[in-house]
Amino acid sequence: MIEVRFHQGLYAGEAVDAAVSTLRAYGTLAQKEEGSYWVVAVEASTPERTLRLSRELMNYALGLTVERHVEQG
Repeated sequence: MIEVRFHQGLYAGEAVDAAVSTLRAYGTLAQKEEGSYWVVAVEASTPERTLRLSRELMNYALGLTVERHVEQG
């Protein structure tokens, strides 16, 4: 299992939620909030897949956050 931490000052919560929802089919993703972070526990069928899924989750959430900021001007 890998825990991915998204700082609330940098990431849009909706982006993290959307990324988790989209990628949930590829492994087990469990969300929680810790202080100023959204934390997602990632687990897949192998350690390699877990690592790849955690990286895809980070990239996807970042991309959605950037899109959100661009749309808001």
